[in-house]
Amino acid sequence: MRELEVIGLQPDGKHLVCADKETGEKFRLPANDKLRAASRGDIARFGQIEIEMESTLRPRDIQARIRSGASIEQVAAESGMPLHKVERYAYPVLLERSRAADLAQLGHPVRENGPAVHTLAEVVALAFRTRGHSLEDAEWDAWRDEDGHWIAQLRWQTGRTANAAHWRFQRDAHGGNVVALDDAAADIVDPDFGRPLRGLAPVAAVPAAPKVPDNQHTLDDYYSTVPIEDDNDSDNEPVAPVAPKQPATHANGKDKRGKPAMPSWEDVLLGIRSSGR
Repeated sequence: MRELEVIGLQPDGKHLVCADKETGEKFRLPANDKLRAASRGDIARFGQIEIEMESTLRPRDIQARIRSGASIEQVAAESGMPLHKVERYAYPVLLERSRAADLAQLGHPVRENGPAVHTLAEVVALAFRTRGHSLEDAEWDAWRDEDGHWIAQLRWQTGRTANAAHWRFQRDAHGGNVVALDDAAADIVDPDFGRPLRGLAPVAAVPAAPKVPDNQHTLDDYYSTVPIEDDNDSDNEPVAPVAPKQPATHANGKDKRGKPAMPSWEDVLLGIRSSGR
């Protein structure tokens, strides 16, 4: 290792001039905080400055990370820089991303039969209104991918589910085109997505057969059928059915209420009229 000797300071005051004692070759060193800490023997400060210099990103690097979709908090955590320093360089790029998201909403979704007549913002509004989603709570964003294309993102909440849809946006003289990059984006721009779901008509319940109350007569009551009883002491002869009781009639063939009398059971069987013939 060669030994150098400080021989002077440049006129700008930002560099020291050193020389090799053996060869006389001159060297220049930056007069920065790191050199000052080393000259004082402040090892702790020297190490801290070294860490800060390694973790500090250049402004263009900060803006490149923000433009590719990173947030200010993410860049600050990755680089170890204070949040306010990252925000200073990120603010112009955030405005650029917001402008790109607005332009993407004016683009026309590309479908199988070509670009749609309506813009992406109109298609999303129709789909959200039909499906009952809240467009006011949705958030738009945009960033550039590795190929330099703008990617538009729409995020919304449905119950406890977080949803996100992405489109690639390419601007042209007619407002630009947007191409769906995932299933969520393809569903939204699908013409069938905006149509209401077909409902099912309720099935009418089949009414149960009415239950006959206990106080109502049945057919057996009407014909007064007497069940056959099995008596061990009898000759098991069948019992003839008892004819229904007929109302009292008058000589003129009418009952007490003046209506024609109904024929008796025997009259029906023997073919005799109510007049006795």
